[in-house]
Amino acid sequence: MSNASLYSLPSVDRPDATARLRDALLGASFTADGLLELLSAPAYAALARSEIVPALRATRGDTPLETLVRLFLLQQAVPHARVVDVLPVDACLESGWLLRVDGDQVAAAVDVRPYGGPDGEDWFIVSDLGCAVGGAGGIGSRDEGVVLGVGGASTTLAGITVRTPLSAALDLGTGSGIQALHAAQHATRVTATDLNPRALHITALTLALSGAPAADLREGSLFEPIRDDETYDLIVSNPPFVISPDARLTYRDGGMGGDDLCRTLVQQAGERLSEGGFAQFLANWQHVEGEDWQDRLRSWVPRGCDAWIVQREVQDVTQYAELWLRDAGDHRGDVAEYQARYDAWLDEFEARKVKAVGFGWITLRRTGAAVPSVTAEEWPHPVEQPLGDTVRAHFERLDYLRAYDDAALLEHHFKLGAEIVQEQVGLPGAEDPEHVVLRQNRGMRRATKVDTVGAGFAGVCDGSLSAGRILDAIAQLVGEDPVLLRDRTPAQIRLLVEQGFLDPA
Repeated sequence: MSNASLYSLPSVDRPDATARLRDALLGASFTADGLLELLSAPAYAALARSEIVPALRATRGDTPLETLVRLFLLQQAVPHARVVDVLPVDACLESGWLLRVDGDQVAAAVDVRPYGGPDGEDWFIVSDLGCAVGGAGGIGSRDEGVVLGVGGASTTLAGITVRTPLSAALDLGTGSGIQALHAAQHATRVTATDLNPRALHITALTLALSGAPAADLREGSLFEPIRDDETYDLIVSNPPFVISPDARLTYRDGGMGGDDLCRTLVQQAGERLSEGGFAQFLANWQHVEGEDWQDRLRSWVPRGCDAWIVQREVQDVTQYAELWLRDAGDHRGDVAEYQARYDAWLDEFEARKVKAVGFGWITLRRTGAAVPSVTAEEWPHPVEQPLGDTVRAHFERLDYLRAYDDAALLEHHFKLGAEIVQEQVGLPGAEDPEHVVLRQNRGMRRATKVDTVGAGFAGVCDGSLSAGRILDAIAQLVGEDPVLLRDRTPAQIRLLVEQGFLDPA
């Protein structure tokens, strides 16, 4: 990676300097918790929006932590004398973490942002200066090859990823390395790829400064750097999924027509997965006139894989174009040029008969099932992150339901899922509710309508009685033929199990 594009980046060949820098940062409480205490919640939240004025006001003192915030987060030059007692300055200058500016001052060569790991780890995400927040408006207008830090998409993907001990993980399009960093905590071997050599260099810095094992870093697009005989237990990717008329910004634009990059990524992932392995992506997809978006996404799923596709948001083409034009800062430039770019986006969508764009999550799991399961659904409602365990449980429930026919299902015992509440909806004073809703307070936070039998069944599921015996008791209570009730209820039981309202006991 001795590429000209790696100018002004710290060296990856000075682990001693990086280790000393990490110790100094931790010693000064330059951590996620330390920042929150110093800056207060409003100023800390403002940083996530790339607004630095509140943090500047909160760091007007001369404590070690205030000095580090100004240096690495706010990109302010700091007098050498002020830093010498806080950091190993000479080692940082020699290794490129710091640069001399204006004679007796030093400045950071990269943005370093504290990041709290899922188990309380103190990590540091390295990115290009001014790019700590992924998707900060206006970055792309300055430099096409910049490497962004942590944005909402990054943390969403990290939160939905299944976390189990595994042999090999692949982070495709690693960027600043946050997914590789997470994977390093539970994978024996981590491979990280990116088309941008600068991103690979920064990923190496993120891992080293966070005290994580090094990854196998490979340059190339999509699965090109992966050998034909290599498979993985986990593949994750927050790809450049933006559907744009050009590939102007490498950190976000797919560079293929329409949603072809996301489609190609999903289609090619199947053969790279080990049996039982997961592939998890964020993606955008087109809503094309005369085509069901769910059918479009189902056609992407590779053979031999179960899939769970969740559409979280839909924007019409004008909203979508405006979002990403603003992301690039085009709205701040020449008005005529902005309008021409906007027009080009709409021309592209019109040519492809695209009326809207969906955003969401795609999870694949390699399966030996004769008939894989593909679920595509829209769920724009709030969820509880992290969702990794919820995702894993979804596929385990698929395996369970495939293994038993209706007769066998009625012999099994079930328990109500964790934190399920029942709501009865109807007019005040009515003798009976219009309908009954079961609602989850954890995970996907689903809600589902059930009939009287379904509500009664779920209410008494404590694992002590089989499903069939419960239905027989309900049939006697409501005066219904128990045979007919046994025939019509398994479909409702399957749905309640699939969506996590009931768990096999």
